[in-house]
Amino acid sequence: MDFKNFSIAIIRTLSSLPYSDNLSIIRKQIIRSATFVAANYRAVSRARSEKEKFAKICIVVEEIDQTQLWLKIIEELEYVNPEKILYLKTECEELVKVMTKYKFKLSQI
Repeated sequence: MDFKNFSIAIIRTLSSLPYSDNLSIIRKQIIRSATFVAANYRAVSRARSEKEKFAKICIVVEEIDQTQLWLKIIEELEYVNPEKILYLKTECEELVKVMTKYKFKLSQI
């Protein structure tokens, strides 16, 4: 799954949940971090230098890590169906692994 589709999956999953103050805060945070991942990953391809590319990848890794944290919090609070959250967590974990390796590779250049 790519970052855009991951963001869309997060938005669709969380948008269907009923409103509550507690959930609203978490929903906004996770949607923000997931969409920031997609936006910053897209910006990597438009980077004007290797330093700029590395800086954007660092942001991607940070935001996907935050997304992973929010998914764990939502899971523990049992706001989302366990099957849906497992799918999102699995996809997020794969994205974390790939981006962490890519960040390391860029740091070696």
